[in-house]
Amino acid sequence: MTIAVVVFPGTNCEHDVTHALNLLGTDTEYVWHRDVDISGANGIVLPGGFAHGDYLRTGAIARLSPIMAEVERCATEGTPIIGICNGFQILCEAGILPGALIANRDLKFVCKPVHVRVESTDSVLTRAARLGEVLRIPLNSYEGNYVTTDIDTVEAESDVILRYCDPSGEITEEANPNGSTNSIAGITNTRRNVAGLMPHPERAVEEILGSTDGRTLLESFIASAEAVRV
Repeated sequence: MTIAVVVFPGTNCEHDVTHALNLLGTDTEYVWHRDVDISGANGIVLPGGFAHGDYLRTGAIARLSPIMAEVERCATEGTPIIGICNGFQILCEAGILPGALIANRDLKFVCKPVHVRVESTDSVLTRAARLGEVLRIPLNSYEGNYVTTDIDTVEAESDVILRYCDPSGEITEEANPNGSTNSIAGITNTRRNVAGLMPHPERAVEEILGSTDGRTLLESFIASAEAVRV
């Protein structure tokens, strides 16, 4: 089984992702943004970074790369796909996930561990988690404030899979690091095969990193890719 890791000019977390996935026993392959075929992959990851320098808006240029037509095709066909941080921003810009990511509420770059609560286990990113489980995962972003013009639909369709919370699992304004609408940290699409999140699970897979909670999410993704393996 192989997971494709998409690399854009400015991506800088591809090695973190491949290390984490390889550590969990999965083969990975880098796919350049100009490539047009990833049909052989069992799953796809859009990692974090600053694709194309985040010019215009985060993900606005990356979503026009040739590879994104293939990512969209794979999403339509049910391939498990996750976008982490900048990858989440790109998926939203491409319209594969609803909403957008804008500048943090305090207009400051956030770089610290945060807590997120699992709101749904019906997604490729959370299927191995427990409902209500609290995970401690690093957050590193300036434009991580999730917004949408149709929050009622997002909530009604249970598209929210992760919310920022305090260590006890309470959803509070103080525990929301970037001002995201309804403390949203991660969402999924209606089909449940595409998910995006702002925190970095690949940076929480070894004790030396301060947390192994990211394993829960990446193991969920790997299991999802295994489930559709042909």
